[in-house]
Amino acid sequence: MPDGSGRSVDCCIVGGGIIALSIARELAGRGLRVRVLARGPARETASWAAVGIFPPAPRYPGCPPNAALTAWSDDLHRTWAADLLAETGIDNGLRRCGGLHLAATEADRDRLRGVAAEWRAKRTRCELLGPDDVAACEPALRHAVERAAIAGGLLLPDEQRIRPPRHLQALERSCLGRGVTITRGASAREFVRRGGRVEAVIADVDGHAERVDAGAFVLAAGAWTGGLAAGLGAAVETRPIRGQIVLLELPRQVLTRIVNSGLDYLVPREDGHLLVGSTIEDAGFEPVTTPDAIARLRHLARDLLGPIADRPPAAVWAGLRPGSADGTPFIGRLPGLDNTVIATGHFRAGLHQSPATAMMVADILTDRPCQLDPAPFAPDRGPTAPTADSVATYLARAAAATGA
Repeated sequence: MPDGSGRSVDCCIVGGGIIALSIARELAGRGLRVRVLARGPARETASWAAVGIFPPAPRYPGCPPNAALTAWSDDLHRTWAADLLAETGIDNGLRRCGGLHLAATEADRDRLRGVAAEWRAKRTRCELLGPDDVAACEPALRHAVERAAIAGGLLLPDEQRIRPPRHLQALERSCLGRGVTITRGASAREFVRRGGRVEAVIADVDGHAERVDAGAFVLAAGAWTGGLAAGLGAAVETRPIRGQIVLLELPRQVLTRIVNSGLDYLVPREDGHLLVGSTIEDAGFEPVTTPDAIARLRHLARDLLGPIADRPPAAVWAGLRPGSADGTPFIGRLPGLDNTVIATGHFRAGLHQSPATAMMVADILTDRPCQLDPAPFAPDRGPTAPTADSVATYLARAAAATGA
């Protein structure tokens, strides 16, 4: 088994977030010797910074590849949550709590009618609500209803939430139990190539260089993956998109469901904490919070919940989501390299799509048939038109909502 000395393993994974650890767990479960090289602690990853909202993910006729990946992964999450609990004793908090999507104006309410029609066409349960129905559904929102700040809503009973830090902790403990070696504080510096294969990665580990040889390599370092791929001659866009979060500690929990207001949301925790998010910012590799964004998120919570949310944040943080131009992640072998696979570009869906991504990568590396056609996810698939899931679309929506 690998012992961290640089000796050869079956697979070396560069990255330490949920995508990387999910892949490591799946490969180790198939009997491979795996080593993970992570730049920093788990709490510095975009995975830890996420709030953990899983919208309904149905399979439906004409389901596009990205939606099919999410639907497959959504099913896997329930199995993985049970297995992780049995393996590690850690409950990752996966719950079907429901989601309430708010309309602030009559125009927003008209838009939600169209959204409801789309969900119904996908055979997903939903219910349009008037203002009083919203208040009956979530009494804490009556403050906003009485101020005419809420014109209606759309209830999605099958929306889910998960606790990302707990899920990360469970994945890491499961990986270690399956014999995976996880090295944190390891930055990949360069790769050693011979022909159409990568033989080794040279990493800076605690201030010294270490060579790690492996039979196969996976690049799954989130927004930093594009830079790693460039070192191997591949052009893969993983644009960092910043999201900022506010954590409020309420005297008691007042919400039972996720509350969505446009691109913003309130996510209740059973311990009384409330997550308020999030921004969508093209800010480069700067995972820092900004006063204006934090003030806007605090105002959102006060505007919807009233005085109970008027309190200093218990914590604030930011993470960088790895975006792809067309909104579909990159999953597959890098061009010209038989033993190197990339898994990145999941943008806002990385946590939701992580189990299916792990399965796809493991199938590719072990030469098994994939449940989904891998071609639409190929790193060299070429440019495609932006979709509703693409970075450009979300940046435009965020700019319109905030007046930026």
